[in-house]
Amino acid sequence: MINASGFKVWPAEVEAMMYQHPAVQECCIIAARDAYRGETVKAVVAKRAGVEASAEDIIEWAHAKMAAYKTPRLVEFVEALPKSATGKVMWRVLQEREMAK
Repeated sequence: MINASGFKVWPAEVEAMMYQHPAVQECCIIAARDAYRGETVKAVVAKRAGVEASAEDIIEWAHAKMAAYKTPRLVEFVEALPKSATGKVMWRVLQEREMAK
């Protein structure tokens, strides 16, 4: 759970919405530090081949689809998300890397 300005954001709910974007092949929602909000929503996205989209495009699209406090304010593009041997996204690896920044 991400606590953004006192609002509780469930990553699975935001991820389900993000998968509807045509450029999103894979997505993992994590918390990022924010001096004002405490935490903010960050999307780590692997883009679909052949589809172009900028971070701003994805943020604008998400803002139109969900509540403002749930909208990712940061988007990071990666080639692929880290996965376990069973194919599950290793979100803790992404979260720990973000908090180490």
